[in-house]
Amino acid sequence: MKTQLLKYGAIISFMAALLSGCSTTGSDEDASASTTMPSESVTTGTVSTQDVSGTTLGTDSAVARVFYFEFDKAVLNAESRAALRLHAEWLKAHPAVNIRLEGHADERGTREYNMALGERRANSVRDFLIQEGVNAAVMEVISYGEESPAAMGSNEASWALNRRVEMK
Repeated sequence: MKTQLLKYGAIISFMAALLSGCSTTGSDEDASASTTMPSESVTTGTVSTQDVSGTTLGTDSAVARVFYFEFDKAVLNAESRAALRLHAEWLKAHPAVNIRLEGHADERGTREYNMALGERRANSVRDFLIQEGVNAAVMEVISYGEESPAAMGSNEASWALNRRVEMK
């Protein structure tokens, strides 16, 4: 058991170092935009190590729990898949833990379209975790569409922060 925990700790530490070395920054316009997301500049297709809700799943806090998407897309990028593999390992080792995958969209598009897009994004995370061996019964998918923005504003920096799935 302790060996397995050390193994997970080493994997998580490695991924944290890898993720911190892969951070990207947006343009000067994106970097100067006011957002509610703490301490990180975010571009489309990245993951955040910040947990919007302040909750943890029991994994290292450096492993992303917020996954960002490109405009009008529900496709996971390589960085998101790497972080989700770590979550899958932890969830398989803790089968009594339930998670909620909350899909979000930016303000562009109709309310109905954004609800469906948020659901497609959350389902893409759920489907990936299932593919990695996580029991579907421990996951709940919900879409908030554009109704619960992480950042206020009608600019690319805000929109990029709002195109996300939060794992809680």
